[in-house]
Amino acid sequence: MIAGIGVDVVDLARFTRAIDRTPRLRERLFTEAERLLPVHSLAARFAAKEALIKALGGSEGVRWHDMEIVADGEGNPGFVLHNVVEQDVRARGISHIHVTMSHDAGVATAFVVAERDDRG
Repeated sequence: MIAGIGVDVVDLARFTRAIDRTPRLRERLFTEAERLLPVHSLAARFAAKEALIKALGGSEGVRWHDMEIVADGEGNPGFVLHNVVEQDVRARGISHIHVTMSHDAGVATAFVVAERDDRG
């Protein structure tokens, strides 16, 4: 059963300007491993984190580093959750979080589906 959905779009030029203007933004928004990626990948990850917040219904107590995007062995993105976000997901009974990201034509986008196993 779907527990929540979220989508977000990021303008790549605007995101790049923000990162260039405020270098500490990389540190604030992304984990050490994420920071190694090119800016278009960072924009997609930012969109995914925003989409996850929307899927969960809010950002109370959320820290950016509590949501890390990693690739599995086949290159598919997924979340590794920590602290408040991990606790919130468990408390809601969410069993899986699906995420897809893309960047093209000057925008990065992400879509998240939070799924709950209600099979009792």
